[in-house]
Amino acid sequence: MTADVIIREVASADEADVLALYPRAFPDENLTGVVQALFDEPSALSLVAVQGEKIVGHVAFTVCGVDSGDAEISLLGPLAVDPDMQRAGIGSALVREGLAQMGGRITCVFGDPAYYGRFGFRREDGIRTPCPIPDEMAFGWQAMIPEGVKPVTGTLTVPPCWQTASLWGG
Repeated sequence: MTADVIIREVASADEADVLALYPRAFPDENLTGVVQALFDEPSALSLVAVQGEKIVGHVAFTVCGVDSGDAEISLLGPLAVDPDMQRAGIGSALVREGLAQMGGRITCVFGDPAYYGRFGFRREDGIRTPCPIPDEMAFGWQAMIPEGVKPVTGTLTVPPCWQTASLWGG
C-alpha cells in the first residue's frame, strides 16, 4: 500500500464519496443500499482508505449473532477499492484493520476464496447464512476462526439491511 493512504473510520462527510465508490468498483452490482444502511447501523464498523482528500476504499464489518446462542460474530462486507487503486494493498489494509478492531471474534465473509484465503478465511459449514446461497456459489461462504476461539453452529442473525436475498447470491 502506498505510504500516503490512511485508514480511518467513516465520517458523515465521507458518506457520499463512499456511496459513489461502489458503482465504480462493482458496476454490475447494486450495493449502495446496504452500504447506506450500514452507516446508520450501530453494530457496524465502517472504515475508509483515504489518499489526500480522496476516498479510495471502504469496508464494513457488522457485529451479528447466531440463533443457537450468544456468540458475537462479525460479518465482513462490503469491501470496495477504487478501480484505479486496486492491487495496491488498500483492500488488504482495510480488511486487516477491520479484523484488528473486531477484537479476535469469528468473522464471516461471502466472497472470493482466493482473495479472502490470504487472511485465514476457510469455507464455513457450521454457520449458515440468513438467506440461502445458491449451491454453485456456496464455496464463497467462509469464516476465519481465531486461535483459541471455539467454533459455533447455527444461522447468522443479521440486521435488516443484510436480510435481502440478492446480497447472498439469490
